[in-house]
Amino acid sequence: MRRSGIGRAGLRGVGVTLALILGTGLPAWVLAQDAAPATPPGQTEPQQTPTPAVPDQATPSAPDTTETEPGAETSSLELVRKSDTDGQERRIRIVRTGTSDDTGIFALCSPQEEDPKDAPTLAVFSETGPGGVRITIDKNVIRVPLAVVTQQQPGDGEEGSDGRVEASAGTARFLDDVPADATERLPRCGVEATPKSVPDTVFVTQGKTELKGQKLVYDETDGIARIDGPVTFRRANETDPLTGSSERIEVNVDEEKTTLVGNVVLNSEGGRVSRAGRVEYDDAANLARLIGTPEQPAVSVKGGDTLRAGMILYDLEKNEVYAVKAEGGTITGEFVEEGDTPGTSSAPGTAPATSPVSPAPSSGTPDPNSDNPDAPPPGPTDPASPPTP
Repeated sequence: MRRSGIGRAGLRGVGVTLALILGTGLPAWVLAQDAAPATPPGQTEPQQTPTPAVPDQATPSAPDTTETEPGAETSSLELVRKSDTDGQERRIRIVRTGTSDDTGIFALCSPQEEDPKDAPTLAVFSETGPGGVRITIDKNVIRVPLAVVTQQQPGDGEEGSDGRVEASAGTARFLDDVPADATERLPRCGVEATPKSVPDTVFVTQGKTELKGQKLVYDETDGIARIDGPVTFRRANETDPLTGSSERIEVNVDEEKTTLVGNVVLNSEGGRVSRAGRVEYDDAANLARLIGTPEQPAVSVKGGDTLRAGMILYDLEKNEVYAVKAEGGTITGEFVEEGDTPGTSSAPGTAPATSPVSPAPSSGTPDPNSDNPDAPPPGPTDPASPPTP
């Protein structure tokens, strides 16, 4: 099918990633994977260019655990973000894992004649197959049915550029005919994308932890990817699995930090329940930082033992906690001796104002450093102050 200014070209073997990273000007038509070639009047098909190897990065990205079909890597795009703080480049990679026209599309829509010269390139990824559309951000591998990406034109001397990603459930398709009154870029390129927010359709994997949300938006203005909830998650553990929930997830690309935000709850199968307004989560380090405020401290409860602090360090492997005193805050706890009834025999106490510090052991074991004013405060590695089990 021929249309004025619009066409489709097969993408098997085409180095789309190279064209996007280097900012090579693409003709103003859609490049559609596995579609029959059709060259628009007055245009020539883009030349095939070998896809370059991904350059070494200062920080390794999340492991690629989703299988892709042969040829799927040509249906990919990278946003390149250069940090204002450390000057390092960090990449967000988007890949359609399938290749069949029956399960999805990959389309590029570069600026057309009526668009400004610095107009961004739009890309649409959709895939209903098991691998979906894969987005890699820092340590997180994200799987979604649909992603619409906006990539800015690179500046002089730049080998890549940043942009925006919107991902959710939904579908995309090629239009049989371009609407005569179309003003938006995608319809003018003969593409229709229909996003849809549905709970548990945005899948996030970070190490042993699997999280679910319903919509992802990343924007270059602040470099943060936000995944709207409700968010639920589960971390595998042979003896004491961990589950939880939050209102949303934030991934700060510059700081390489993943944070659960809003009414965060962590539940271990062994009976520990922990709550905080924000939790910085690092599966690779087996560590979560529960961050509280003087008005809403972080809290962790197991049985009759309760710990409250400005920050609680949570060992994700052992489901143990350590308290850290926030500036101007306190550490308090209620700890029940063996044989006592919770809530009747142990009065609330204030823990020492050292940071970090673990709650005092219930056995009353003396601290060998108690008579040494120069000794370091007890902490997670001090056998005299074991963590709350």
